[in-house]
Amino acid sequence: MQRMSWEEYFMSITCLVAERSTCLRRRVGAVLVKNKRILATGYNGAPAGVPHCLETGCLREKLKIASGERHEMCRGLHAEQNVIIQAAVHGITISGSELYCTTHPCVLCSKMLINCGVTRIYYQEDYPDALATEMLQEASIPTVHLQTSSVPSQVCP
Repeated sequence: MQRMSWEEYFMSITCLVAERSTCLRRRVGAVLVKNKRILATGYNGAPAGVPHCLETGCLREKLKIASGERHEMCRGLHAEQNVIIQAAVHGITISGSELYCTTHPCVLCSKMLINCGVTRIYYQEDYPDALATEMLQEASIPTVHLQTSSVPSQVCP
């Protein structure tokens, strides 16, 4: 039996976190890690105490907004936003951490991650946002595409 790598381990946890998502379009999970320790987790969904899209329906679908466009036209927060918020609420410093995310961050999340001092981003699924990729490269933040086949299929689809 071969032991899974740290990257596979944390991405598997990230996929499990995504299962809490209340988004009707895409389930996304995010985990911040520093020195092989989990600092915070987040998934996409409406703010606490506000009805979720599971209850209200998807505003983006109703308005026929394409993926990667008009992020403000959504009830939900992105998983990356929620992981940053969770760390802040609990007083956890995330500078120098690495992000594991089921989907490549959008430009809004990328800008936040740059300013938070995230040093590397691991992701599974691409996202249609060339500016996000460009800005992360300009900030010298490596992004590592982990293929789905490298993560146990019982956890990640």
